[in-house]
Amino acid sequence: MTKVIVFHAGKEEYALPVDTIVSIEKSEGINPIPHLPSFVLGVTKVRGELIPVFDLAEILYSSSLDRTNAFLIVVKSEIMPFGLLVKEAKEIMEYSDEALTQVGLLAYGKADFFSGIINLEDRMLTQIDPDRLVAGLKGVPEIQAYVTEQEVQSN
Repeated sequence: MTKVIVFHAGKEEYALPVDTIVSIEKSEGINPIPHLPSFVLGVTKVRGELIPVFDLAEILYSSSLDRTNAFLIVVKSEIMPFGLLVKEAKEIMEYSDEALTQVGLLAYGKADFFSGIINLEDRMLTQIDPDRLVAGLKGVPEIQAYVTEQEVQSN
């Protein structure tokens, strides 16, 4: 059985593996960074660590998420920790390996961060691979450099 956290971005439900989640926070104290892609909302400190914050609705649908009552899912990845701004992070679910179906969209370069579709009795969830998500975003080296520079300046 695999555990995932279920959340909304846009009108759809998505899932992230629980073992990639650091925490779920209120979306407060996000400091904007100029000259970066529109999906980068800025940086914030979580437990003393500076992390970039990405708007998942902007990444998926090219439309910004209303930040009112939004949540920040803090995610660890091989590249860097980051926050995903989401509409609602509402539950933890378990599913069996048989419930996960690979989707044909994985071959499509712009959606290669989807690791599959979780088929449940009454709904379907799109599972996101955080490592592939970050690896596929434009501007990641610049974001990493900015975060590192800010951490050095604050020490």
